[in-house]
Amino acid sequence: MPNSFGKLFTISTWGESHGPAVGVVIDGCPPRLAITVEEIQVELDRRRPGQSEIVTPRKEEDRVEILSGVFEGLTTGAPISLVVHNADARSNAYDEMRDKFRPSHADYSYQEKYGIRDHRGGGRSSARETIGRVAAGVLAKKILKQAASVEIRAFVQSVHTLAAPVLMHFPSLAEVEASAVRCPHPETAARMIELIKTARSEGDSLGGIIQCRIQGIPAGLGEPVFDRLEADLAKAMLSLPATKGFEVGSGFAGTKLKGSEHNDAFNVKDGKVHTVTNRSGGIQGGISNGEEIYFNVAFKPTATIMQSQQTVDKQGLPTELTGRGRHDPCVLPRAVPIVEAMAALVLVDHWMRQSAQTKSFKL
Repeated sequence: MPNSFGKLFTISTWGESHGPAVGVVIDGCPPRLAITVEEIQVELDRRRPGQSEIVTPRKEEDRVEILSGVFEGLTTGAPISLVVHNADARSNAYDEMRDKFRPSHADYSYQEKYGIRDHRGGGRSSARETIGRVAAGVLAKKILKQAASVEIRAFVQSVHTLAAPVLMHFPSLAEVEASAVRCPHPETAARMIELIKTARSEGDSLGGIIQCRIQGIPAGLGEPVFDRLEADLAKAMLSLPATKGFEVGSGFAGTKLKGSEHNDAFNVKDGKVHTVTNRSGGIQGGISNGEEIYFNVAFKPTATIMQSQQTVDKQGLPTELTGRGRHDPCVLPRAVPIVEAMAALVLVDHWMRQSAQTKSFKL
């Protein structure tokens, strides 16, 4: 089971939802990068359960510990190991799921692939695995910030059929964090929260779209064939639990335009080449063009719902299953920092690869 991501800046996550702990090993981080537990904890607090009334009530502080690779507040160049201990697992809520497969969950496919699975909280398929990704993303974000003042901002664009107006400016972190749902449009955010509450009260769940916008990436990142920048971003985003779609720039809407309508014309401003529009989403030919990168990630409704559903057991016999345990009625609010982290991991890896072959990119 491959559990590593990246080529030069590499992460390997480990642990299960109801195991003793989860964590990550980061390899390839440059030495002398200042980092503290507190910096990492800020992002983990954005991801942790129990932070509001519209997410899972599981009570985990998600306190991170640095086990290696950092000395006197600086990275040493050695592998960095981070761990978070699980404290509030209630495995008995999943006893029935030992033999019954949850519809649209990973239960059946895991069982078929490996012949064994950890049914407690979904084991490795749980979004709790993403703790390691978010923790590693803190270091990636900091490297990019120091290299070129790169800013990565994700936010909830839509929940179910309720969408926020198109944002005409790059949102601040304060705008995103102002509501529990992490939508920077206050009026829509309030309606989204009520929508999620209603779904939860009905034992149901909702999906939606997270948009991510990135400023400060210069032209030149990415490869023209198999490691295209948008391809690696897509792989990163679609590796997240509950994701079902990815589009960059104009995405699927671009198919409704003619070339004369879709093409981004070039001009020169302040001695630099720019595009007048940005339907390419900051990426052309698999390589960044210096404009803002933006993309959307689609998340399906949470598979585990508190309603009776038809399913089958391990013997292939029809049965019914009602979800138990503690689950997000909508994964989107907690997925925002995860999307940011994965974007940072892709970009820092490509930055390091480009730095290895040209003097114009330095960390």
